[in-house]
Amino acid sequence: MFTMSSWEELGEAAKLVNIQNIEPRAYQISIAKSVSRGYNSLVVLPTGLGKTMIAVFAIAHAVSKGKKAIMLAPTKPLSEQHYQSLCKLLNIEASKILLLTGSISRKKRAAIETDAKVIAATPQTIANDLKANRISLEEFGVVVFDECHRAVGRYAYTYIADECKLRGVQLLGLTASPGSNKKKIDSLLSALDIENIEIRISTDADVAPFVMDKSSRAIFVEKGRPMDDILIRLRSLMDEHLTKLYKYGLSPFSRYENIPKGKILQIGTSIDRLQPSSYKFMAMYNYVFLLNLSHAYDLLSTEGFYPFMSYMDSLVSREKKSRALQSLLNNKEVIDSMNAAKKALDLGIEHPKIFKIIELITSTLKGKTVIIFAQYRSTIKRIVELLSEYNIDSRAFVGKKEGITQIGQKQVIEDFRNGKFKVLVATSIGEEGLDIPGVDAVVFYEPIPNEIRNIQRRGRAGRIKYGEIIILVTRGTKDEIYFMISKVREKRMYELVNRAMQDLGEKTAARQQRLYSHGQ
Repeated sequence: MFTMSSWEELGEAAKLVNIQNIEPRAYQISIAKSVSRGYNSLVVLPTGLGKTMIAVFAIAHAVSKGKKAIMLAPTKPLSEQHYQSLCKLLNIEASKILLLTGSISRKKRAAIETDAKVIAATPQTIANDLKANRISLEEFGVVVFDECHRAVGRYAYTYIADECKLRGVQLLGLTASPGSNKKKIDSLLSALDIENIEIRISTDADVAPFVMDKSSRAIFVEKGRPMDDILIRLRSLMDEHLTKLYKYGLSPFSRYENIPKGKILQIGTSIDRLQPSSYKFMAMYNYVFLLNLSHAYDLLSTEGFYPFMSYMDSLVSREKKSRALQSLLNNKEVIDSMNAAKKALDLGIEHPKIFKIIELITSTLKGKTVIIFAQYRSTIKRIVELLSEYNIDSRAFVGKKEGITQIGQKQVIEDFRNGKFKVLVATSIGEEGLDIPGVDAVVFYEPIPNEIRNIQRRGRAGRIKYGEIIILVTRGTKDEIYFMISKVREKRMYELVNRAMQDLGEKTAARQQRLYSHGQ
């Protein structure tokens, strides 16, 4: 049985928010009340369940107390999205709400920051202005860190958080997924000096009524004979070089099929620590050979012939080639593998995942809006090309590194939102925060072992209607390993956050007890 909730429960802050036609949700009001107590808070809430509204009330609470507020987001497009939300939701003069990004000149920023009550900004811009004394946090009541799982290491979030701590400014971190590594979560809690954690999952009683149904399934595919023939050839060659590293005592494994990807990278670290010698030179030679070939192997087995050839062609076109790379490209087995891959492409053979996507979009997903997530630009290009051959209108959504401007990105999303095409094929840029409309289905071209990105990808479906999540897994490849890892890490993430919340509660209770005892 649920009790009726009202935005008015949030007091003066509610008067500064346009709450008309926005349904009050008990969990949002409960979290907003908790944040309003002034403790540095971490809010963990699934994608699409209204973290922005909680941030708006935290900002309104600060403004109602005569303070200013900042809402930070890691990218310019996301900052612009927050700015638009703040203008729409806050009962504050539009001129008092400022969008602050690096595209505004430093001189102009200094002139307009002073007059603003609420600022939406990228962290690097605020960090730069703090360092140059163009802005002071003295008058600010709260700083909101959206996608706060980035507040680790030397990222600008951590610098701003340190400045907030020095000046007694409340910190509010928002994320759908803080990570599954205890060290990383502890680092995040420390960076934001978190005193209060509010976490909800989709099955919690106060959240469940607002969660759209989703179905999730994995579709397993076989590599096929043409691909397997090449992979066997490449695997034999990698085993040859890995065995040499094993004999040097630099690898715990002598066969490629037994070694995790992380262990391969550790071999390079071990070699770097060796004193210069012919032994080190030979070790590095075998390592570079193995590293390049293992990436090509993974691209072929999990991505397809086209991404494999794109990578090999990039190696061939390098102006400067190490001895190991030159040896790899001149190797008969590698040359034969490249020729076999070219032949497969000429015959119209590709990774079975792509044809499974075509099958899905022309049958069960026909006419539905779909986002396909893939790791590599070459994979995305190939998917879009083949979908086009089957008269399926799709667009690539990639980042600036791939040569697409932010204006171009906005246009693609706008066209997708307006139904000009049904299938969006995206890199990781489509995962985090951007206002991509809720879609009917999300397809993972490959599983990813990162729980943060997994949650963000899945959150694109089922935001305002029933959603379907499909994960494509190639048997006998790293896909299967990553598929298992992603499940384990997500479960661990919630366990660690809940444990951290309990620890904070115990510390608070102990502190209050000490104060009470002292008072007695």
